[in-house]
Amino acid sequence: MNQPKYLYKSEEFLRTFEFTSEGNRGRIRKMVQYTDTGTENIYNLAFGDYDEETQEINDLSITNNGDSLKVLATVASTIYAFTEKYPEAWIFATGSTAVRTRLYRMGITNNLAEICKDFKVFGLTVSENSWEQFIIGDDYEAFLITRLENT
Repeated sequence: MNQPKYLYKSEEFLRTFEFTSEGNRGRIRKMVQYTDTGTENIYNLAFGDYDEETQEINDLSITNNGDSLKVLATVASTIYAFTEKYPEAWIFATGSTAVRTRLYRMGITNNLAEICKDFKVFGLTVSENSWEQFIIGDDYEAFLITRLENT
C-alpha cells in the first residue's frame, strides 16, 4: 500500500510485530501476529490493540485514533515482511466482526492494483462458502493472500 506507515519492530522469526498508533486518542500499542493454523503453510493473521493486562492481542477493541489508513498500511507492510521470510506462506485473514471484515475488504479493494503486483488474493464467498479470486464488489467472509510465486 502506497500509504504512510508506522515503524514496527519484530522478533527474529517475523511472527509478531509491534507498533504504536499515534492519533487523537493518544499513543496506542498495536500488535500483528502470524500463527500456525495446523494446515501446512497457512497462517492466521491476528491484529489488534495490545492488552497490557492479558499480554495478548485484543481484536475487539475500538481505538478510533483517527489513523486507520496508516494502521492498515502498517499491517499490510508486515505481510510483505512475513512473506519475504516465508515465501510459501498463505495468510488467512478475517475481521473479528462483520464490520471489520468489511473494512478489510474495502482496504483490499482500494489497493487491489498495487497488491496484485506482488500477491494473489482470494475471498471466501458468503453465498457459496467457497474460495474465489478476489473480485471488487463481492462480499467475503475471509481472505487468503499469498505471494504470486505460490499460485
